[in-house]
Amino acid sequence: MPSKPGAQPARRSAAEPASTGLRERILSATRELLRERRFDALSVADILTAAEVSRASFYFYFPSKQAVLGELVRDAVAQGQQAADPWIGGSQDPVAALRAGVRDGARLWRDNAGILMAIVESQGSDEGLRALWLEQMNLFTDAAAARIESDPQVRRRLGDMDVRAVAASLTWMGERLYYLAAAGVPPFVDEEVLVDVLTNAWASILYGRPVTPPSRIPIPGAEQV
Repeated sequence: MPSKPGAQPARRSAAEPASTGLRERILSATRELLRERRFDALSVADILTAAEVSRASFYFYFPSKQAVLGELVRDAVAQGQQAADPWIGGSQDPVAALRAGVRDGARLWRDNAGILMAIVESQGSDEGLRALWLEQMNLFTDAAAARIESDPQVRRRLGDMDVRAVAASLTWMGERLYYLAAAGVPPFVDEEVLVDVLTNAWASILYGRPVTPPSRIPIPGAEQV
């Protein structure tokens, strides 16, 4: 049966243990365990052992292992929002900013593969985690939609298309390809392929032009073979 409160942050009481480091130990231990194990195979007992905390301490901070995962996911998503800032902010060349953001996103997923794969794989069977993941992904969709709306040329190019639907489609395509890359599925396990594909998808739809990968841009004066 789905665990509805799984993704909710734990409530604290006035009797909070003196060592606030316990909470960070639980998060850190879970992060490390997820590098080697699937979330559905991970138990609270495993986390207790790895974090070297008591069961009472664990449940003081978190009502479930799903709540621990929720905190780790929120942290990873916050990092992802920072990676998207150059394009969202509109202060740089949009295509260059897209490429930089896609690359940073790929590396974020690589570094947090256990956490982000866990939420993707678990949200289908856990209502709390599903709500959490939809909420987090909507942060990216909302930001992308606002960026599109702020660009008159892109807005004209899209015509009567639903801007939020376009933003959501691009956002969820990225989620799927990042997941496949994190899972080691070719060809997306190759970072350059992943970055090229996603950058071209966004640039073609929003700006109407394909993008030549920097590694394949001819150098003026170079000998042609």
